[in-house]
Amino acid sequence: MRLKGKTAIVTGGASGFGAGIVRKFAAEGAVVMVADLNGEGAEDLARQVNGIACAVDVSDGRSVDAMARLSHESFGGVPDILVNNAGVTHLPAPLEDISEDDFDRVLNVNAKSVYLTARAFVPGMKSRGRCAILNVASTAGVSPRPRLSWYNASKGWMITATRAMAVELAPFGVRVNAVNPVAGETPLLKSFMGEDTPQMRQKFLSTIPIGRFSTPEDIANAACYLCSDEASMVTGVAMEVDGGRCI
Repeated sequence: MRLKGKTAIVTGGASGFGAGIVRKFAAEGAVVMVADLNGEGAEDLARQVNGIACAVDVSDGRSVDAMARLSHESFGGVPDILVNNAGVTHLPAPLEDISEDDFDRVLNVNAKSVYLTARAFVPGMKSRGRCAILNVASTAGVSPRPRLSWYNASKGWMITATRAMAVELAPFGVRVNAVNPVAGETPLLKSFMGEDTPQMRQKFLSTIPIGRFSTPEDIANAACYLCSDEASMVTGVAMEVDGGRCI
């Protein structure tokens, strides 16, 4: 029960890594708000973990502000923990062939959302202290894969944002860290690969020394540590959970 008595918001929480984090946090004693564009999915998972559901578009300021208001109503203020997990990618293609719409979507969901949630929650976290923010970045931000250029760039942005936030917010008692998952068994896997075939899976797996994809449980375990009081001296870290891919 490492998170007993704590409150948390997990964006993109209805599926994939986000759902794994929600389940882990709830099992460790936290009350979790499952925030997702898929409102129905958020409600379903929230029921399972006795949490709170929130339909949100993290790329839209008004929607994020509405999520902040629900947090105040549900938790009596800002959460102890905020996990910026929501993310999208474009399909693999030469960098010059990615449409402007796809570029905007990737940067709005993966990067702008971190700014919007910070704008909504950081003032309260600074006043309160002893809060944690976790950004779910990617090994793609450290060791980019070809043909995913703008996705890679968005995750590199997130890693730099994590460090910048950490150094600025540390004096207020707010820790900010990131996890860098390798490709995992989530709904985004097919998009990363372009096509889900045994050959393409083997190509991806050949770059991971441990020889398997990451799982939501792998990322959730790392997230739980970084957001718990056990990591009270850890801030500005981008922890690779990648089976050795970035070595």
